[in-house]
Amino acid sequence: MASPSKAGAALAALREDLVGDLFAPGDPGYDDARTVFNAMIDRRPAVIAQCVDEADVVRAVRFARELDLQIAVRGGGHSVAGMALNDGGLVVDLRHMRGVTVHPAAEAVRVAGGAIMSDLDRATQPHGLATTGGRVSTTGVGGFVLGGGGGWLDRWCGLAVDNLLGVELVTADGERTRASADENPDLFWALHGGGGNFGIATALTLKLYELPEFSIALVMYAPEFGPEAVRTYRDVINAGPDEASGAIIYVTGPPEEFVPPHLVGTLVCCALLTYVGTEADMRKLAEPLLALPHEAEIVGAMPYAEVQCMLDDPPGMRNYWSAEYLTGAPDDFVDAFCARARSMPVPTGTQHVLLPQGGAIAAGPHAYPVPYRDAPWAVHPFGVWEDPADDERGIRWVRDVRADVRPWSTGAVYLNFIGDEGPERVVAGLGAENTRRLAELKRRYDPDNVFRFNHNIRPA
Repeated sequence: MASPSKAGAALAALREDLVGDLFAPGDPGYDDARTVFNAMIDRRPAVIAQCVDEADVVRAVRFARELDLQIAVRGGGHSVAGMALNDGGLVVDLRHMRGVTVHPAAEAVRVAGGAIMSDLDRATQPHGLATTGGRVSTTGVGGFVLGGGGGWLDRWCGLAVDNLLGVELVTADGERTRASADENPDLFWALHGGGGNFGIATALTLKLYELPEFSIALVMYAPEFGPEAVRTYRDVINAGPDEASGAIIYVTGPPEEFVPPHLVGTLVCCALLTYVGTEADMRKLAEPLLALPHEAEIVGAMPYAEVQCMLDDPPGMRNYWSAEYLTGAPDDFVDAFCARARSMPVPTGTQHVLLPQGGAIAAGPHAYPVPYRDAPWAVHPFGVWEDPADDERGIRWVRDVRADVRPWSTGAVYLNFIGDEGPERVVAGLGAENTRRLAELKRRYDPDNVFRFNHNIRPA
């Protein structure tokens, strides 16, 4: 650790050199700058550098290395474990770096490291183009993609990481580098699931696809019809084309116009069917779901960027999530999944989610460190509440979901869906052999484990 005089001089120099904003404890705006999506996280960095370009990121990293400060990287700030913050270290905050440049002829897009999902979706939509994005519009694109990346389009065009064409990075020694299939290919491989372990992604280039039409059917059922709705949804997906996706979501009935008043504030089961194509074709696919007794429905064509906002949660909520990836969704699993919904904390923002995989996910490149791609289904207990007094029951419920579905678990997991669940779960999210290879690459690119505020890969 540097002496106080050296630290003070270095901080003064960074304030002078940084084009963006810099916050230290006691500065106006410091508390706002250290607020992240999960209200359970309360950490106090020594310095928050809000960078505006790659040169600012280089300055910040070199400052931290000079003073031997730990570095956390903030994009969207959505890590449920609060990995965008640390105590007493430096936060490289990328939120001012949100530029998105679409190249329609090349069907590609360059996304700055601090962009969030809505920046990407709203830039590509006017061109009739899209790529796999997260299901929450305020999620940071960088962390989402480098961690694997699943969304409403993944059965059709693959995981986000399958569509990664290149990454611009600042490394642990404050140098700029690039990774692609032709440039530093070993590093490029590591960035397909290895997250922020190998550098700070200041920009990513992604493949785009033509998306002229997008349609949905959201069907709401009373909870007693949940098992039948889940089985029907499962069968629709299993027999349907790769263009079909969506989710089963148990939620607290929201106070929206389409929700019957008697269901507001109570447990409801929703089947969301998303479809890359016309409303007419989607309606044919949704017929079995619409034929079941249901309480409400929204059916029609919708802009993809608007669908991406449907599950957005308000900021300031307390969050605890996890996931299990499944060998299948047989009837006994459906019964266990629906039974656990009855103990879901209600009314809260908590969601009990079943997601389909398959399609282009399973058909994608198996060389990358994303071992969950072969699982046909995933369970994602997404605990969200406001009152700290609900922490214990909210966390317990998420863990109970995992325990219930473990008989059908593959053991693999998508790391962006979980918090800090220990090193064994990190290996489960990368694969044992992949983890060994990643540790060797970590030793080459970050031997001091500077980038450790993530699902960490320790240098070999």
